[in-house]
Amino acid sequence: MKSTSSRRTKLLLYSINFAPELTGIGKYNGEMVSWLTEHGYEVRVITAPPYYPHWKVQQGYSAYRYSTERWNGASVWRCPVWVPSSGSGLKRLLHLFSFALSSIPVLVRHMLWRPDVCLVVEPPLALSPMAVLLAKVLRIKTWLHVQDFEVDAAFELGILPDNKRLKSWITGLEGWLMRRFDTVSSISEAMTQRLRNKGVSSDKIKLFPNWVDVSAIHPLPEGARESYRQEMGYKKEDLVVLYSGNMGEKQGLETVLDTAEKLRSMPHIAFMLCGEGMTKTKLMERVRDQNLTNVRFLPLQPAEKLNELLNMADVHLLMQKRNASDLVMPSKLTGMLASGKAVIATAEESTSVHAVIQQSMAGILVPPEDPDKLAEALVSLAERSDDRKLCGVHARDYAVNHLGYDSVMYMFQQNMSELGVEMA
Repeated sequence: MKSTSSRRTKLLLYSINFAPELTGIGKYNGEMVSWLTEHGYEVRVITAPPYYPHWKVQQGYSAYRYSTERWNGASVWRCPVWVPSSGSGLKRLLHLFSFALSSIPVLVRHMLWRPDVCLVVEPPLALSPMAVLLAKVLRIKTWLHVQDFEVDAAFELGILPDNKRLKSWITGLEGWLMRRFDTVSSISEAMTQRLRNKGVSSDKIKLFPNWVDVSAIHPLPEGARESYRQEMGYKKEDLVVLYSGNMGEKQGLETVLDTAEKLRSMPHIAFMLCGEGMTKTKLMERVRDQNLTNVRFLPLQPAEKLNELLNMADVHLLMQKRNASDLVMPSKLTGMLASGKAVIATAEESTSVHAVIQQSMAGILVPPEDPDKLAEALVSLAERSDDRKLCGVHARDYAVNHLGYDSVMYMFQQNMSELGVEMA
């Protein structure tokens, strides 16, 4: 319900990622802003041109010019950014800081607009200093939302060099910046615990999970589902195993190809890898070199095709490397669950992904980077169709009861009120 008050709550979103990016942080930022504007908030966005997950600025946008646009009721300012075509640690840092520097004059202008709250979405190391400084001077409430612990992931996955002094300095600075915010949130219980480990006080920490629109992502009737599978070239008896999302270092998709190699003798188990990312070319080259005929690739699909794509699968794969297990909570999980299909997740005990799969009873958990266990799980689900379907029912129930779009956003609104922000 829209506000009838004369004064609208003003929110400034500051993040490198935003719509029309179809996956990851940009997707959630866009959906959040849509909800806020529909519910009476006045929202301004400072962001970069869309580039993720292709790591290439989308057609119709420029990496080198400032631009403005209206998007679903919000005013959006896009700032120049350097987008590398390959992903070394230094290039990633230069990418982030190019946006941080180019956005400074725009940030100054919109902080003078005196928003009720400035919401900064990770990465905090690049974007936080100016936001925190200006907010302090202008007495503006600040909220940091951590979608990924990108600094920790960069060190633990070897993207940044394993230098103790460098790691101590950078992570110490990151923690210091985090503690300067009035509120700090993340998307899972385990990730909020990591915030505590970085010295953020418990009274500042909020849980702000990712959501799914369960009316947009839902199980399709069998006829419609089979029609799309046929379009994709699959037979009714095939077990379609789908990975859909970013193809980067954190996912460890080499394990999927190792598993596909082990299951060559079972051609009815068909692997589909859908999406874009910095490791996709290397993965495609390996499939070609090893002649893995049970593996196919599909480009990132438009939003209007997402429900059909997710319903095409018999089993969804949620892949993570061991060292990344609690640095990120994959955004793709919400759609997998809402589609009502079984999930196999590679996750260690005590991680957020492990907890969700266990609580939801949506599928099978296997250790990260273990193709033997992954192959065993797939064969088990292939042979037990009733178990597979029951996992799908549990997955859908969990999504509806715990991950609904409106319920998560109303919780966010309540947390804003506790921060002392006058509601829209």
